[in-house]
Amino acid sequence: MDVETHKRAAAARALEFVRPGMRLGLGTGSTAAFFVELLAERARTGLDIVAVPTSEATRTQAERLGIALTTLDQTPELDLTVDGADEIAPDLTLIKGGGGALLREKIVASASANMIVIADESKWVSLLGRFPLPIEIAPFGATVTSRAVEEAVVELGCPGPVRVRKTRDGHAFVTDGGHWLLDAQLQRIAAPHALATRLCTIPGVVEHGLFIGLARIAILAGADGVRLVERT
Repeated sequence: MDVETHKRAAAARALEFVRPGMRLGLGTGSTAAFFVELLAERARTGLDIVAVPTSEATRTQAERLGIALTTLDQTPELDLTVDGADEIAPDLTLIKGGGGALLREKIVASASANMIVIADESKWVSLLGRFPLPIEIAPFGATVTSRAVEEAVVELGCPGPVRVRKTRDGHAFVTDGGHWLLDAQLQRIAAPHALATRLCTIPGVVEHGLFIGLARIAILAGADGVRLVERT
C-alpha cells in the first residue's frame, strides 16, 4: 500500500466517528481532502451534517462535492474537527501549517468539542521539530519579527534558520488571512509548551503551528493497518 492509500484509510476510519446532526470542522491538506471526499459520499446518501472549512481550498472542495457549509459566526460551537498534521508526538502535540492554513485550523479546532487528527504513519515522531515549524506573521515589519523569532528559538534551546516561505515564483506565500509564513527549521523541539508561550509574546506573530492539547485522538495508517492513539 502506498502513502495515499494509507491517508485514505485513516480518513475512512475517522468517518466512523461522525454522527447525524453533527457540526464538523473540515481540515486542510492532502489527508483531510480524503476525509472531505468520503464525507461527501455519506452526505449524498442522507447523512445530515453541516461543516466549517478551515481554508478556501477546503471550502472550494466541499462546495464542489455538495457538503452543507456554515461559518463559525453562524455556528460557533462544533462537535468534531477532523484534520491532518505534519508531525504528531506521543502526547498528541502537533505541528501543523505545512499547507498554510494553521490560523483557521487552530481557531476551528479550538471551537470544537473534539479533534481527531488523521495521518499516515510517517507523521508519528518521538520528538517534534524535523518538519519546519510554520509561524504566521504580519507582513509589516517581517524582518524584525523574523529576527525576534530567531532569538526566541535560541533562548528555548532549539536554534535553527527561520525563513519567509516563498512561492515558486519567489514571492512571499500569502495565507488566506493575508499574512506571511515563517518556516523555522529547528530539528528538535524539546519544550513545545514553552516555545508556544514564547512565540505568542512576539509582536507581529499572529499564530504558530504548535497545536497543544487540541487533538484527542490520532488515527494513523500504515503497512500494518490502522491504529488509534488517544490522549490521556
